[in-house]
Amino acid sequence: MTQRPVVAVLFGGRSSEHGVSCVTAGGVLGAIDRSAWDVVAIGITRDGRWTLASADPADWRIVDGEMPSVPDAGHTVLPPSHVGAGGWRVLEDSGEARALGTIDVVFPVLHGPFGEDGTVQGALELVDVRYVGSGVLGSAIGMDKQFMRAAFVDAGLPVTDAVVLLPGQDVGSRRGAIVALGLPVFVKPARAGSSMGISRVDTYEALDAAIAGAAKHDPKVLIERAVVGREIETAVLGTVDGPRTSLPGEIVTGGDHVFYDFDAKYLDESHVQLLCPADLPSATIERVRDIAAAAFQAIGGESLARVDVFVGGDGTITVNEINTMPGFTPTSMYPRMWAATGVDYPELVSTLLETALNRPVGLR
Repeated sequence: MTQRPVVAVLFGGRSSEHGVSCVTAGGVLGAIDRSAWDVVAIGITRDGRWTLASADPADWRIVDGEMPSVPDAGHTVLPPSHVGAGGWRVLEDSGEARALGTIDVVFPVLHGPFGEDGTVQGALELVDVRYVGSGVLGSAIGMDKQFMRAAFVDAGLPVTDAVVLLPGQDVGSRRGAIVALGLPVFVKPARAGSSMGISRVDTYEALDAAIAGAAKHDPKVLIERAVVGREIETAVLGTVDGPRTSLPGEIVTGGDHVFYDFDAKYLDESHVQLLCPADLPSATIERVRDIAAAAFQAIGGESLARVDVFVGGDGTITVNEINTMPGFTPTSMYPRMWAATGVDYPELVSTLLETALNRPVGLR
């Protein structure tokens, strides 16, 4: 019998998106073809410890509004010590070490800093371990909205005006530039996702509180001029022939959600409509897909990403951001857009894993 390749689903992590990562892991664990792959679940606790975790998708669901969390299992999972070492190990708190074996592909479904930002990707690159997702540079640029915007501008892509507050920088020193943006503005942590710490500001009196809220997630803060338009998303899949794009989808929020915030994404789906394909003219759809592919290439993206844009009433398209490890539950927009394009969830996961398994290691 041919030995099945081993995939490790890596999730959890130190960022504020720990719980979201666990939910995403549940979706991926449920979609992997266990007849084609042996599966290992590696959770990263909130304080950064790598540990063996349950590979049962049911253990990573949202229950009564509570996000799941990786427990400390009393041991540490260690990757290979050097290139060619091959085997992963488990080190017990008692000091006893045991072999975990070879892992052929890592699927790091980590969101936010210390996972989606190139840090884990760099650790895997150091020992030539193949993985799903963008590399060190693409992940780092995709995580930092300041440099993401710079890459988009360099590629000639349309973005809205913004002001960056660097760590420790006094807001008063940028007050003139902020006022020049006009109102409303959106205040965002520069290096966070899942709408963590984002707020819409309609008065200057509310600005300081919004900045303080964003700074809880990241000391670098982005203040963007609000864009009037429909929120449109496109899924991108990296292939050897270049990026493939899905049909675009649209997010429509209701209730108390003035934008697609964290609660709307994960806890209050009754007030959110996810429409795919989006009801747009065919020419606009093609333009959105072209821009999504260009944004993916602008940051050096690999494997997968979701590109978010705004489409104005006059058809004007403005790029909002790229997410190099989008939400990946069966109900998330990324797999839903691919399903509407003819690629179902299990096939999508298989494609990502097979592509990663054949990915070259080292410089590429």
